[in-house]
Amino acid sequence: MTAVALLVLVPFAWMISSSLKRNNEVFTVPIQWIPEEFRWSNFVDIWDRIPMVTYLRNSAFLSVTITFLQVLTGSFAAYGFAKVRFPGRDALFLAYIGTIAVPWQAYMVPQYIMMQEAGLTNTFWSIIFLQAFSAFGVFLMRQYYMSIPDELVEAARIDGLSEYGIYRRIMLPLSKPALASLALLTFVNTWNDYMGPFIYLTSNDLWTVQLGLRSFIGQYSADYAMIMTGAVISVLPIVVIFLLGQRYFIRGIATTGLKG
Repeated sequence: MTAVALLVLVPFAWMISSSLKRNNEVFTVPIQWIPEEFRWSNFVDIWDRIPMVTYLRNSAFLSVTITFLQVLTGSFAAYGFAKVRFPGRDALFLAYIGTIAVPWQAYMVPQYIMMQEAGLTNTFWSIIFLQAFSAFGVFLMRQYYMSIPDELVEAARIDGLSEYGIYRRIMLPLSKPALASLALLTFVNTWNDYMGPFIYLTSNDLWTVQLGLRSFIGQYSADYAMIMTGAVISVLPIVVIFLLGQRYFIRGIATTGLKG
């Protein structure tokens, strides 16, 4: 495991090392892992090259908003599929989960036409509306809810607690690891999303950090050190979020699917 982990970390180490070099030092052979002179000025200069603050702010807004909505809608729908009995529940759940197998490219054009007809293209609303619901999130939360004894829910119903009360006061507090896992996965996917913003956002003021970096590469394709600097800055929020939530993430993934 240690060897595999080191192998995975090698590209990230090279990226960080390259971000502290001059352009002519990035592709030296053999690789010079520790620069002779640390170019910390790269992390200052890039803010003058592109509106990085705007890109980071847009990415953060979309990531936080979509993560909140997916956790809310996914956990609420999962409660209905896991603990509420109604005709056709299992068939509806299988049909909904089956949409995961449909590639996004198959319905990408109809989605765009719908957003265009609604006048939502080139706005954050198009991204938010399309990603506020997740079949994977419902599946993940339902599997965790299945591990919570039905007797606990039945006892709450007997005591007069409504379904909304059971969801809010019992299910959510007991499912913090699964909620953290879903939140972390959603945040990372939204932050790294390129195709969604690329299709729907045309104004530079609305671009996310992924679009901004791609535009920077197109303008300064030979400025390798600065490109790596931008990549490091774009990865830092993900690293911080993961380090803060890794304990809950591991617990959530480890217990999801176990019925006790």
